[in-house]
Amino acid sequence: MKIGFFQFEPRFGAVEENLERVLSGLHHVEADLVVLPELAFTGYLFEDRREVMSLAEDPAGSMTVETLKRFCHEQDIFLVTGFAERHGNKVFNSALLIGPGELVHTYRKLHLFSTEKEYFDPGNTPLEPVEVRGARIGMMICFDWAFPETARVLALKGADILCHPSNLVLPLCQQAMVTRCLENRVFAVTANRIGSDSRPRGTLHFTGQSQVVTPDGEILHRSTEDREELYVAEIEVGIAKNKKMTEKNDLFADRRPLFYTPLMEKK
Repeated sequence: MKIGFFQFEPRFGAVEENLERVLSGLHHVEADLVVLPELAFTGYLFEDRREVMSLAEDPAGSMTVETLKRFCHEQDIFLVTGFAERHGNKVFNSALLIGPGELVHTYRKLHLFSTEKEYFDPGNTPLEPVEVRGARIGMMICFDWAFPETARVLALKGADILCHPSNLVLPLCQQAMVTRCLENRVFAVTANRIGSDSRPRGTLHFTGQSQVVTPDGEILHRSTEDREELYVAEIEVGIAKNKKMTEKNDLFADRRPLFYTPLMEKK
């Protein structure tokens, strides 16, 4: 299977321009699955909920989604993209899995970061992998990396590949995702953005360094902090189905859930 990411710099509020940047950047790609950054079409640093609502779209009536569905059909490809999702009077920081001619699955970010809490509604979708060409795809978004339970639940439910749209500003995630891959024996594609959002409330600089990591913790490729890049790797998905660390140790069979009950306790 060929999987990868497209790292680029969205311009805040320029949905059509950012969509064209993606279509142009992926025009000649040969891949089964490509991951785009978090909030790839709107930009990230919103002023308030009203501004988010003005840029968010309902996927059921979105020209952005319709264009991506046609593109996936023409290129015979699947995309995972960050998306500002409007749903009635709610708005979510979401990831969409789009395939040839269809919206396959929507995941809404569970763990909101910093000012996201001011204008996005907390995610309410279960962590459920979806099959794509014989692989099980699990979606998580940016700050979800800091909660190991996210990746573990997806892996326990059979995910082979973690697709991770991101707008990372802390210099921590990329290495942490190596651990997420090791402790779950899964592949992970983290698609981060580059550049900055300079807005009335301040400026955020994004860390780039998108990457593809194997179940053994090998970084197949990590981008630079500041360069646009399309990268695709060919992987053997079956490696992620073997959860053995040693001949006598299986990461899932050796779990002791009886002793993990504090994970479910409210603090």
